[in-house]
Amino acid sequence: MWPDYRIQNLFGIELPIIQAPMAGVAFSEMAIGVSEAGGLGSLACALLTTDQIIEELKTIRRRTSRPINLNFFCHHPPKADAEREAAWSRMLEPYFIEPGLDPKAVSLVPGRAAFDSAMCDLVAELRPNVVSFHFGLSEKTLVARVRATGAKIISTATTVQEAQWLESEGCDAIVAQGFEAGGHRGMFLTGDTSTQIGILSLVPQMVDSVKVPVIAAGGIADARGITAAFALGAAAVQIGTAYLLSPEARISLLYRQALRSNGNQTALTNIFTGRPGRAIATRMVREIGPISELVPDFPLAGGFAAPLRAKSETKGATDFTPMWSGQSGHMACELPAKEITQRLASETLAKLNSR
Repeated sequence: MWPDYRIQNLFGIELPIIQAPMAGVAFSEMAIGVSEAGGLGSLACALLTTDQIIEELKTIRRRTSRPINLNFFCHHPPKADAEREAAWSRMLEPYFIEPGLDPKAVSLVPGRAAFDSAMCDLVAELRPNVVSFHFGLSEKTLVARVRATGAKIISTATTVQEAQWLESEGCDAIVAQGFEAGGHRGMFLTGDTSTQIGILSLVPQMVDSVKVPVIAAGGIADARGITAAFALGAAAVQIGTAYLLSPEARISLLYRQALRSNGNQTALTNIFTGRPGRAIATRMVREIGPISELVPDFPLAGGFAAPLRAKSETKGATDFTPMWSGQSGHMACELPAKEITQRLASETLAKLNSR
């Protein structure tokens, strides 16, 4: 027996396990595997066009009728700042010169789309069971339209204050993102990474501060972590890094090798995209420093290092590659997503019911 069934009842799933919506990594195959196992599969939409989202969901619906979560970013549009962008270009110039690249060969086209009316129209058409947001919530009129479709709405909080705000805006559940979590921080009421706290402290404080179910995320990769999350008062867990070595994860061989060898060497950094996120520490992170005030706004910063990343990867290196990972990278499991989910559930239940 699970100690809490609120998330299963809310989403119509069997297991209190949610697959983290990892943009650029997790697509229909992973969502299908997790949902078929009884958890909640997620499709990250921030890097997809509306046509791609439709095709991915068609693939999902051909293979499972179980609940699915569509995830969207809701960041503010980036602000152009010529002085700041020039300073960042100067910072990166030595790295361009080293392999003979043109320091001006950058793209400032935003690489991640924020939720807008077109995406909202798509949600109204596709009617997913769950819609999740990252970086707060979209504007009230769009959120109201999403709610009118019948979808349950969740978002990420990194502080108690963010959780309370999300609850006041009508979220059905809240993801408590501990400092250990991989990928972009969901912070939206603060920009101060120095005050972000770990999951052991965050979850119980959040549980005590809101009435809606809290979903623990960050550093959870096995039954011990899930059991601990329930002990802290969480109603479910959201897991991402544990799936990164599954065959469904669309990451490069270099990324996989880095997870195996350096998966416990992560840093919270903003230099890849302009927004803080946890990733494996690379040459770029070590030499420039993980956090820089010079980096352009999210997501424009991603275009600056793109040529460096491409050149480096052709030589078998990941010096400039953002390889998002939580602090439990070495605990990632090389099994299909469905089997990982089933194993996590069965081993957790064995622990819970042996007490």
